[in-house]
Amino acid sequence: MKKWIKRILLAVLGVILAAGIVLVCMGYGDYRKALEQESIADKVAELRSDPDYVRIEELPETYLNAVVAVEDHRFREHGGVDVIAIARALKNDLLSGSMKEGGSTITQQLARNMYFDQDKELVRKVAEAFMAMELEREYTKDEILELYVNTIYFGDGYYGIGEASRGYYHKVPGELNAYECTMLAGLPNAPSAYALSDHPELAEQRRQTVVGQMVKYGYLSEEEGERLKEV
Repeated sequence: MKKWIKRILLAVLGVILAAGIVLVCMGYGDYRKALEQESIADKVAELRSDPDYVRIEELPETYLNAVVAVEDHRFREHGGVDVIAIARALKNDLLSGSMKEGGSTITQQLARNMYFDQDKELVRKVAEAFMAMELEREYTKDEILELYVNTIYFGDGYYGIGEASRGYYHKVPGELNAYECTMLAGLPNAPSAYALSDHPELAEQRRQTVVGQMVKYGYLSEEEGERLKEV
């Protein structure tokens, strides 16, 4: 009986391993096809040529810290893919029976925004991972963060922090205050649900989460976080 159980387990593991190899190969193929259509350097040049593109030195530190805290707190440490976040997301997805969590880093999200659609299909996720590692090899963390905030969607038709800042607050990004920074950092998580024109209450709830994450990861003290939550 034990031999049969062992054989069955080995067979299952073999199937899982084979499926994983096929998945990686297919994802790598999608990644290579994307690069053949347009190089990363050309994509980046195209993004930076947009008149609404905002350089990182023009962005408030509070906004940048808020984005990292709420989207990818290990951003400065990983090489494009966060294995810990992926493992946590996989566990939660298995428990929920869905793919609601993806464990995507800021770099993976940038790869998706530059080359892929928002589909969470597994092959696409593998392609994103390969592209994220390529981005990390070619660009600094500050450059990746700068590109990211210029490619994300904020709801209400605003793409990039430049459009969002002017559209929502009639300011250039450098003039955003702490309240506005934390609000805008939270919107891209679910831009339709948090769009300020339709769901200001939900957007405020998300802003509170952003502030909480900033406290949790040391960007704000407890006192600073409490004051910012009460604004």
